[in-house]
Amino acid sequence: MTNNKLGLLYSSITLLFWGILPIALKLSEKFIDATSLSWFRFFIAFIILFILQLTSNNLQQFRKITIKEIIKLLFAGIFLTLNYVTFVLALKYLSPGEAQLNFQVAPFFLAFGSLLFFKERLTAIQLSCLFTLAVGIILFFHPHISGHINTDSKVLIGVGIIEFSALSWACYTLLQKSLMAKISTSNVLLCVFGIGMVLLTPLTDFTQFTVLTTFDWSIALFCAFNTLIAYSALAKALVFWPAAQVSAVVAVAPVISFISTAFVVTMGWWPNIIKAAHLTSLSIIGIIVIVGSVATMQLLPHLLKKKKPIEQLN
Repeated sequence: MTNNKLGLLYSSITLLFWGILPIALKLSEKFIDATSLSWFRFFIAFIILFILQLTSNNLQQFRKITIKEIIKLLFAGIFLTLNYVTFVLALKYLSPGEAQLNFQVAPFFLAFGSLLFFKERLTAIQLSCLFTLAVGIILFFHPHISGHINTDSKVLIGVGIIEFSALSWACYTLLQKSLMAKISTSNVLLCVFGIGMVLLTPLTDFTQFTVLTTFDWSIALFCAFNTLIAYSALAKALVFWPAAQVSAVVAVAPVISFISTAFVVTMGWWPNIIKAAHLTSLSIIGIIVIVGSVATMQLLPHLLKKKKPIEQLN
């Protein structure tokens, strides 16, 4: 299998798992709180990753890290923990598709962070995409900001929480990027999962795990393995594809969320928990604009760079 096909395969795995994750998180609301579920996700991912890193003798890398890198790892763990907990909390106010869609501001937070901390420049394309993203969000939420703010205040609360979740994820990613020269992605994940597990332990209600049904356990385990599989596939995709190309594919996750939510609703599964978002024609246009803005921001600069050497040869 060629590198291009492998890149597409691993990117698609990440896309699928991130696209359907919000549905599982929404179902988990009925039997476990956001903090306890996040602890469980970190715990399972940490144990499995620790065993893999130990057996492959990759833990030796930690012998060379400095105090500065330890502090960065600590804050990376804090930010990823905030991201996990707040994303689940946002699902109390938003449908799975709405939450995933609004999370697409994360690449723009990442771009601004790179501008501030890594002195990377925002191109005219990125600035244009930022503007169209704002337009897309306004179009998508126009029913909630056109005379219905009082009745739909929960939606606005959910949007605020998900924006904070996206900002936390961007902060984690920036810290991870700054550590890449010294620590592998797997070891960074191992640390942040472990830190998240420790941070959430005092806030976790372990009695909830004693009353879970078989179905409840299946949802909780799916959420945990989703974390490990999606991030591992993402790391593999980055081996075979440029980061911009991978990000462009993963940007379609909201579409997968809306499709999978619509499928669940059509099948009549969990009707009291999973409800389809009411989409007007303007809302659908908003979805297209948002996904298109993120994909363009990630993919177009990469394509232009590839085009320049060809033009120079001609």
